[in-house]
Amino acid sequence: MSGGTFSGFPGSQGSSATEMPPLFSPTAPSPTETDTVSEALPFERPQVERPLGPTGRPMIDLPEPRPLTEHGNARVMAMCNQKGGVGKTTTTINLGAALAEYGRKVLLVDFDPQGSLSVGLGLNPHEMDLTIYNLLMQRDVTVDDVIVPSGVPGMDLLPSNIDLSAAEVQLVHEVAREQTLQRVLGPALANYDVVLIDCQPSLGLLTVNALTAADGVIVPLECEYFALRGVALLKTTIDKVRERLNPKLEIDGLLGTMFDGRTLHSREVMDRLVHAWGDKVFHTVIRRTVKFSDSTVAGEPITSYASNSTGAEHYRQLAKEVLARCLDA
Repeated sequence: MSGGTFSGFPGSQGSSATEMPPLFSPTAPSPTETDTVSEALPFERPQVERPLGPTGRPMIDLPEPRPLTEHGNARVMAMCNQKGGVGKTTTTINLGAALAEYGRKVLLVDFDPQGSLSVGLGLNPHEMDLTIYNLLMQRDVTVDDVIVPSGVPGMDLLPSNIDLSAAEVQLVHEVAREQTLQRVLGPALANYDVVLIDCQPSLGLLTVNALTAADGVIVPLECEYFALRGVALLKTTIDKVRERLNPKLEIDGLLGTMFDGRTLHSREVMDRLVHAWGDKVFHTVIRRTVKFSDSTVAGEPITSYASNSTGAEHYRQLAKEVLARCLDA
């Protein structure tokens, strides 16, 4: 070993230092009275842009629906579009079920002679003792006689079947024929928060009755070209009903259904819809999913049949938007 005083590691050559250097520097002197501390520079938090939703607009934050301590004074909403196959019945069932999940008492009115709403909730159209036809045409039948449970807690149903097709002919000779549905529904409004009317795919007398009884209209609209063409005609009918029969009637919103964001056609239709109607178009969009067909066969809403599916979540989001826009505002 060489003459060094430290050889702690193999192969080291030693060190002539008499002691190890300090591990840290002495504390820096405190600032004198003449030293000044610079002020903090102003900091602006950058604005985070919201992601765009399927409608091409920034997504909105929807509040959780507030709980209700009492029920009544229902808002009547007609699900209306003269074009068939756009999702009126599917939206009526699933929006109603989602609203019931949020603590609202809901009454669904099947106002289509095809009775699809009743069948979609598991009823047999040939086994109904009383339907909305009896309520419209027989003065000794009350709304409480016809209402049946839907199987969903908080949601009831006024059922229908093919008998309702005769009402359109018979009502022609009645006085104030356009106000018939409004008259018979009146006693039920004190017991519910929301009444959803599933209209037939036409602009006949039954649909005019529904629009006369309603406070607002939701227009389900399939995201394809032919569905766009009929909206102008529907708006003309709504304007006439507002001017002549129901001054309080308004369009609550247009709902894009059967949306497929993978196709350019669906995106273009949605873009034109938003361009023409602006904020009247709901931010929520209902996408295609096979679960809707499966839940219809099962006779229950998608919110209970496939509670965790994307379809169920879309209708819960729609329920929040309807509440924020039309009911809790």
